[in-house]
Amino acid sequence: MPRLTRAESQARTREQLLATATQLFLRDGYFATSLEKVADEAGFSKGAVYSNFGSKDELCLAVLDGIHADQALQIGAALSARGGFDRRLAALRRWAERTLGDEGWSSLEIEFASQARRDPDLRAELARRSVAIRALIATMIEAHADDFGIELPLPAADLATALLSLGVGLGLQRALDPTVPARVFTDVVRALAAPR
Repeated sequence: MPRLTRAESQARTREQLLATATQLFLRDGYFATSLEKVADEAGFSKGAVYSNFGSKDELCLAVLDGIHADQALQIGAALSARGGFDRRLAALRRWAERTLGDEGWSSLEIEFASQARRDPDLRAELARRSVAIRALIATMIEAHADDFGIELPLPAADLATALLSLGVGLGLQRALDPTVPARVFTDVVRALAAPR
């Protein structure tokens, strides 16, 4: 087996650090997870962490970027389900039941947002990412409306903000009380975007 190039080795180290950090942040939380712990669990030195990420905040941003990208793919797959509106909504409901209320993810988002309260630069980074997420959701909403000839009751950007807010809030509520039904999310989607 040929030796890895320096760039390949660095990329592999970064991937391993991200995977380990994701596991630890989701299991133990942002505040309880130190860079030393990430390095130890991944089998690297703390210097390896710093050569890939400038700070714990930068590492957590990368972790959240990965989680958000994965969730966007899952939502996109649900909304691309073959069949009509009801099949897509059923796929979206399965995603909501699996995902909204995940205790590790919900807690990590809240902890990290509270960290951003103390740091205007970090807050700006989170805001920039939120704009990108809302734009992606708006694009999905517009595509859905085009597929089914739906006249949206609000601009897609406003609906995206409302649905993201509902998802975050419902995720928090379900993390605290798993009996809160995930179907609330898809019931709101149906009310706002069902074909008439």
